[in-house]
Amino acid sequence: MNSELISRATQNVRDILEYSIKFDPSLNRALVIFDTQDDLTNILTSAYRNALPNAQFLDFDSVTKDVILDIFAQYSPQDLIVMIQTSSFRLDDFRIRINLFKQGLKVIEHLHLYRNEPNTWESYIDSIGYDKNWYGTMGPKLKDILSNANQLCIKTQNNDQFAELNVPCGVEIPKLNTGDYTGMDNVGGTFPIGEVFTEAKVLESVNGSFWVYAFADAKFEIKMLNPFEVKITNGLVTGYSDNAPAEFLDVLSKIKEIERPIIREIGFGLNLAMTRENPLGDITAFERIIGIHLSLGEKHSVYKKEGISAHKARFHVDLFLQMDQVLVDDTVIFENGKYTI
Repeated sequence: MNSELISRATQNVRDILEYSIKFDPSLNRALVIFDTQDDLTNILTSAYRNALPNAQFLDFDSVTKDVILDIFAQYSPQDLIVMIQTSSFRLDDFRIRINLFKQGLKVIEHLHLYRNEPNTWESYIDSIGYDKNWYGTMGPKLKDILSNANQLCIKTQNNDQFAELNVPCGVEIPKLNTGDYTGMDNVGGTFPIGEVFTEAKVLESVNGSFWVYAFADAKFEIKMLNPFEVKITNGLVTGYSDNAPAEFLDVLSKIKEIERPIIREIGFGLNLAMTRENPLGDITAFERIIGIHLSLGEKHSVYKKEGISAHKARFHVDLFLQMDQVLVDDTVIFENGKYTI
C-alpha cells in the first residue's frame, strides 16, 4: 500500500475531524465502517486508523445487518460514524445517513471509491483536504453576491463561436457545502466537499446556450468530452451542436420520455484539488471542481417549484460548463478559470 498517500490522507482526515466536524475524541466515541474491496478504500481506512486510534473499526462485509444496527444503537449524540465505501453500503430500507443524523450522530461518508482510477488517487486524497480559510472565505462571499443578484450571465468563447446563457430573474438563496456545520441540525456529509449551489428563481426564464466539456452518465460516472453546445429556450434544452455525443443524446432522450429536459441546479465548485486533466470518476466528488455545473432534469429536491413533484422527479444529470466569464449583474465573479471576488 502507498505509504506516502496514507500519510497525506491521514493529515487531511485530521483536518476534517478538527476543523470541519469538530470531533473531540476525549469526549465522544467514533465508529469507522469500511470494506476491503478496493485499494483506495484501504488507503482511507488506514488514514482513519492513524487519525482515530481509539475508534471502533468494523468491516461491513463481515457482519450482518442486525449486528450493524445494534452497534449503531450503542452510540450517542455527538459521537462520530465514518463510512468508507468502495460502492455504497445498503441496509434494506434503513437509510443510513438520514437515520444516523436523526440519532444526533456526526457522519462522514466516502462513496463510490471504485470509480476513481489509480492515476486519480492522489487527486482524490488532495481533494478531501480541508482548507478552512479558502472555504470559509469564498463560500460566504459567493453566497452573499448570489443572494443579492438580479441576473446571472455565463459567457463562453469556443474558437470562433460565442455562447451566452442568461438567468435574468435572479437565483434562489444559495446553499453551502463547504464543511462548516455551525448552527446546523446535522453535522457531516459526503467528502470531498466544496460547492455553493442554487437555481433560477423562475426556471422558465433561463435562455441562451453554453458549452459542455463533461457530464455524468446513467451510472453516475464522469464522461470527459470534446466540448459541444447546448441550446436553452425558456429553461428547456431545445437544441445542441452537431458534435453532441451519443451518450448525451441517449440521456436527453430518456429524460424526455418521462419529464422535461429543464435546467435546475446551478452549482459553483470550490475544490482547488480537482482538475479537468486528471478528473475523478464519481460525480459525487467531481461536481466540486472549480467552475459551474448545471443539472438537467426535474429532480432537485432542495428547492420547491410549482408543478414539479419532488417524489416523482427522476432525473438530475450534471453538465460541466466550459466558460470564460461569469457575471452577476455587472460584476465579474469568475474569469480565466478562477473566482475574482
